Amino acid sequence: MKILHIDSSPMEERSVSRELTARTVASLLDQMPNAGVIRRDVALDPISHLTADVVDAVRFMKDEDATPGQWQEKALVETLIAELRSAHVLVIGCPMHNFTVTTQLKAWLDRVCQPERTFRYTPTGPIGLLSAGTRAIVVASRGGNYTSGKQNHLDFQLPYLKEILGFMGVKDIAFVVAEGINISPEERVRGIERAKRQIGEIVNALLHGVQQGMPEFSENDPRGG
Repeated sequence: MKILHIDSSPMEERSVSRELTARTVASLLDQMPNAGVIRRDVALDPISHLTADVVDAVRFMKDEDATPGQWQEKALVETLIAELRSAHVLVIGCPMHNFTVTTQLKAWLDRVCQPERTFRYTPTGPIGLLSAGTRAIVVASRGGNYTSGKQNHLDFQLPYLKEILGFMGVKDIAFVVAEGINISPEERVRGIERAKRQIGEIVNALLHGVQQGMPEFSENDPRGG
């Protein structure tokens, strides 16, 4: 099994999402020690935002027309998409910034969500091209409470990630949510502890599926072991 571990918080050691993605990956490795991990930190090693040159290089420009900078962008996209396509499980850390995902994670998504690479338009609508059975564990942190109550209409974080991952073919998505962490020290502790319990439940459910011999984790999987 291959795990793609993505962090997007700029807060480094103060980050709740980083603490929880590390716990998630460690929990997976505790039970599947032979799994491979690809690490992509889009906050500490940021990806630039889209410009006209980048869009031309990635989507429209023929190789013979590319500038040196555009060749670099094309190589980066190839690397990012290869990492994504090789993964059986995505572990994505995402703090809420201004009711949605971080700008760093959005830059990554803008690079990997590419026509004919991770999705395709068809006469009956778009289809995702990532391997069947790819799973995602999204670890979200937020300062307030958005799961229920009067602020839930402001949550553009989890619905967006569900839609964009699904657009690329990832339909099996589990969410770990640590919220209320900026309300008070007590709420912070409670929110993190709830998230840790969610991690245990999600990892156990995922690994139970693997142990039942799910075909997408078999030796015949084109992504390898």
